Amino acid sequence: MRFSSTRDGSLRASLSEALRRGLAPDGGLYVPERFPEYVPADFDGRATLADVGSRLLAPFFEGDRLEADLPAVATEAFDFPAPVRRLERAADRVSVLELFHGPTAAFKDFGARFLAACLAREPHEPGRPLSILVATSGDTGGAVAAAFHRRPWARVIVLFPEGLVSPRQQQQLTCWGDNVRALAVRGTFDECQRLVKEAFADPGLMTRFELSSANSINIGRLLPQTAYYAMASLQAWWEEGEGPSFIVPSGNLGNVLACIWARRMGLPIGEIRLAHNANPTVPEFLAGGDWRPRPSVPTLASAMDVGNPSNMERLRALHPDWRELAAEVRAQSVSDEEIRLRIREDYLELGETWCPHTATAAEVYRRLPREERARRWILVATAHPAKFNEIVEPLIGSAVPVPPALAELLELPSAYEDIAPDLGAMKAALGLE
Repeated sequence: MRFSSTRDGSLRASLSEALRRGLAPDGGLYVPERFPEYVPADFDGRATLADVGSRLLAPFFEGDRLEADLPAVATEAFDFPAPVRRLERAADRVSVLELFHGPTAAFKDFGARFLAACLAREPHEPGRPLSILVATSGDTGGAVAAAFHRRPWARVIVLFPEGLVSPRQQQQLTCWGDNVRALAVRGTFDECQRLVKEAFADPGLMTRFELSSANSINIGRLLPQTAYYAMASLQAWWEEGEGPSFIVPSGNLGNVLACIWARRMGLPIGEIRLAHNANPTVPEFLAGGDWRPRPSVPTLASAMDVGNPSNMERLRALHPDWRELAAEVRAQSVSDEEIRLRIREDYLELGETWCPHTATAAEVYRRLPREERARRWILVATAHPAKFNEIVEPLIGSAVPVPPALAELLELPSAYEDIAPDLGAMKAALGLE
């Protein structure tokens, strides 16, 4: 299997090369040259996420030097559950896919750990660590830091928007030390993401340092995320003979792209709905074909505060005509007030405690017409509500229990530097001039 750039299909790379580079040489994103095709019976007898992931991803590893390592990589990365739990007090057939049981209590743990496990099996030049640049709107940076922490062949630089992540998210971004550096950028997530892309486009940096990215622009973050959609859809198929539909909280579009890719490979997935916060770029595009990236605006669902999502480039490569993409997925925006209302009402009516991001999916579900709710729906819970206690607890009038792994991180000392949103400032802070 080869991977080509979204901008120039003649620029091809092996899986290992794509993982290590992060971005294609022309600044495009790597996409598979083809997708394998499956039927549910292809996964008979595979009862764990690691088993399903190994089968699902095998064609992408075929012919690569990592091919024989795939089962071990999947076992190492997927060592925590992704349960699908029925909402017992709901009137309809709706469940929640809980993706927050990893070490940093967010769905980003799946992709970050998989990417780190792959790169750990690659050869590394002594004394020349792989420099992992990661822009984060809240959860990615913590997951990447945890996955790469104390790996001697890597150093991690986390860029986050100063003052625009939750206090507990910031603690997860800044508590690591050792081979992890955190930079608070005086700007938005989009500016953090721009700095990463500018670093990759800087000939001097690329010559002197081996740079890679652990954002969802890296194909190694996206491929493993298809595994939990495969597993969740197969469980529903095996139990009820019906493929579920998903509602996915969306920001930079990596998570929903994984769901779309899983459906493209033949997994029994019905409709796919995107739940956005008040940043309207994607819903507006799908409604009328007008692509208008703009600066992001801060919301309660801060990890989704993206005004120019990178993975739209992959979606448009898959569906060059926006009408085709609009037929594949639908998207809706959810305001902060609607997020608050959904957290409060679902706690009272259903006994469920949502993080602000998961609440956007719950709100989009509530908007479904009655006849559509008769189908099997799965809401994707992307983060544990304890990461947003300052938002959630006043709304539900109760303390949110903190997962043990998160509690440990909250006790660690924190350190970071703040920088202006320009490449020179980043290079100076890191001593890369």
